Amino acid sequence: MALGTRLAASLRPALAALHRAAPRRCRGLSTPQGSEPSFNLGGIFPPLATPFSPAQEVDYAQLEGNLRRYARIPFRGLVALGSNGEYPYLASREKVEVVSCVRRALPRDRLLLAGSGCESTQATIELTVSMAEAGADVALVVTPCYYRGAMTTAALIHHYTEVADASPIPVVLYSVPANTGLDLPLEAVITLAQHPNIIGIKDSGGDITRMGLMVHKTRQEDFQVLAGSAGFLLASYAVGASGGVCALANVLGDPLCQLDHLCRTAKWQEARDLQHRLIEPNTAVTRRFGIPGLKKAMEWFGYYGGPCRAPLAPLSPAQVEELRSTFSTNGWL
Repeated sequence: MALGTRLAASLRPALAALHRAAPRRCRGLSTPQGSEPSFNLGGIFPPLATPFSPAQEVDYAQLEGNLRRYARIPFRGLVALGSNGEYPYLASREKVEVVSCVRRALPRDRLLLAGSGCESTQATIELTVSMAEAGADVALVVTPCYYRGAMTTAALIHHYTEVADASPIPVVLYSVPANTGLDLPLEAVITLAQHPNIIGIKDSGGDITRMGLMVHKTRQEDFQVLAGSAGFLLASYAVGASGGVCALANVLGDPLCQLDHLCRTAKWQEARDLQHRLIEPNTAVTRRFGIPGLKKAMEWFGYYGGPCRAPLAPLSPAQVEELRSTFSTNGWL
């Protein structure tokens, strides 16, 4: 991979220039005119669940079936190998194959973001290059966290700068403290937003004040903020977020795209009513029951959920009933 990494690094300045020269598009709701990004991330992205067979092998046929259904929903694009894709449980070969499968099935006008964050900078660069070769448009790079005590602002800036310098595709930062125990510091985000190959952040922490400050402090940069959960999507749009990467979109994709549309057209009362009905189902498939709950809910809406890969365990019958009740009392079942 060393040759691929060196080649990517040599191409990076030209690619960054192309991104800057591309046609300008609509940014977040509260961003002043004149700061539109060159790479439009506005809209909803489902972070795909990875289908497994009963033997816990990746089931590519079921993945393609889910993708055919998602193609009918007006998503801006898809995320492969995010937290909801059981990314840490996949071998490197499987990660590349999943991204290749998604790229083949995805319409060319839809963006493909692919998770490529690893614990070391070198491994992250190598996997990012592989994701680009497999057809990803953007690399989604989660914070390294195993040695979180050493992950200072300076260390994280250095890590992401090295990755962005070497990446042949744009990079989106990914902060998910519920999984990593580490919030990417605001100071690091502001500094990294100045890098020509870092185009945004997916922030899953749910701190709206922090997200608003990100939008405000990076308003002069070619940088966009994505909400990392459907539970605070409306609030994120209100402070200037461009879009959302939402687990619930695997299940309720159309309603989330409708919420996106209502916010963009300033139909705030309708947006508020819809947001209220999404909060409890979103909590159920994220913080409450996690990926096993998400996959179970997918099955009720016509998608293949299937088993998780061990050690993630299936829901108990009582948990399944609680999950179903959450969707039904909010009018979704």
